[in-house]
Amino acid sequence: MLQIYQAKTDEDIAIARTLLNKYAAWLDSLGLFFPEEYDAFKAQLKNLPKGFEPPDGILLLAKYDNIPAGCVMLRKLSDDICEMKRLFVTPEFRGLKIGKALAQIVIEQAKKIGYQKMRLDTGTFMEQAATLYKSMGFNEIPPYRYNPIEGTLYLELNLK
Repeated sequence: MLQIYQAKTDEDIAIARTLLNKYAAWLDSLGLFFPEEYDAFKAQLKNLPKGFEPPDGILLLAKYDNIPAGCVMLRKLSDDICEMKRLFVTPEFRGLKIGKALAQIVIEQAKKIGYQKMRLDTGTFMEQAATLYKSMGFNEIPPYRYNPIEGTLYLELNLK
């Protein structure tokens, strides 16, 4: 059974760090975790949930049969624009629509906060993720931030 909830406790934050370290290891195994991003990523993990907490953001965790299965984060870019970050489902739980459920809930949260648009970036190698985002109404936009991964897709969803 799938459970999605906001990370609030120290235990929740520890689960988030574990999941995000798995995400980084997965990217690294593909040769896509770049040294220039490593320090920033480690600092982000150390400071969680800073930058991804109410009232401007949120950190969501997914458990499947009480086992940590995935996460997603939301942060403020401007008063009207937010960014979905690090939507990740561990390999053993892929194919169960957990990523879609996490994305739907983080979109609902962004609307409740009052954002008008949601942005994200994803690699072209993440074909399933790009297909999911486009099926949810995200459209390609010009780059809004730097990403060292060649072929990065920049997407935006109108939340109104």
